[in-house]
Amino acid sequence: MAEISRVALLKGGSSLERQVSLRSGARIADALRARGYEVTEIDVDQKLVQRLEEAAPDAVFVALHGRGGEDGTIQELLEIVGLPYTGCGVLASIQCMDKALSKLLMQGAGIPTPRFVTFNDTAFRNLGAADALGSIEARFGFPIVVKPARQGSALGIKFAASDAEVPAALISAFSYDDRVLIEQFIKGREIAVSVLDGEALPAVEALPNEQDYYDFESRYEIGKTDFVCPADVPEATAARLAELAVETYELLGCHGFARVDFMVPEDDEPQVLEVNSIPGLTETSLMPMAAEAVGISFEDLAERLLKTALTRKAYVAG
Repeated sequence: MAEISRVALLKGGSSLERQVSLRSGARIADALRARGYEVTEIDVDQKLVQRLEEAAPDAVFVALHGRGGEDGTIQELLEIVGLPYTGCGVLASIQCMDKALSKLLMQGAGIPTPRFVTFNDTAFRNLGAADALGSIEARFGFPIVVKPARQGSALGIKFAASDAEVPAALISAFSYDDRVLIEQFIKGREIAVSVLDGEALPAVEALPNEQDYYDFESRYEIGKTDFVCPADVPEATAARLAELAVETYELLGCHGFARVDFMVPEDDEPQVLEVNSIPGLTETSLMPMAAEAVGISFEDLAERLLKTALTRKAYVAG
């Protein structure tokens, strides 16, 4: 395997998750420098290709979140310029970012995921999709979850407890994406399982202090959420979570690392909500907690993630 000494670390960008990306990127850069790597931090903009040429890195660490970073866009560009990069490839990034697509794939593979339907804004504007909401609500019952199909960090997610709350929830979701996903609400525990090099790390349970669910502020503001790692679940449940996490990771074609988010109902099968192809690596992020629980320091983790850049086959466009 080739050696890596120079690293270009991509962070920031223009997505709604820019600030999270800057925090992840700064932490990774410090860890890699502590391990002796020469790191060039690049706040992604229109001069990205030029700056990559100037940096001449051996590998690229992608610490971008949200659109442009997790949806295959940056991955395809890095394939074009011929630079190895961390994490998932183009197809896996697209499949993970699009919750509707990933849930369809899970459904087809028999992986348990909450029941759902999707609509795009054209269906609402031109095809009278709003008239179908009553049948969806009757099928799923209240509350229902309304979320943008392609957004991360819980941005745009709303819970509708009655007919009257559905329009505002849809407006919120459509403000983030032109496709929304309406999902059956599953009452249970919010648990995440990170996968590193194809193996599941210990499950982490998030316990928000001020909310009923794990929203954007709960994820990234220190003190907003308590975390339990390993999650306090029966041994059989922990094993099932690990099994489903790896199965979902492989189904979507992930590489190197990812995080699989679950709802775990009491005395019932864990339900896969989504897969994050570039999980956060901030002070409050779940993957570093899970790694630490099995003795992997943050510096060790950053270096292992970096080395995934050299173990994935390059994507070849037709």
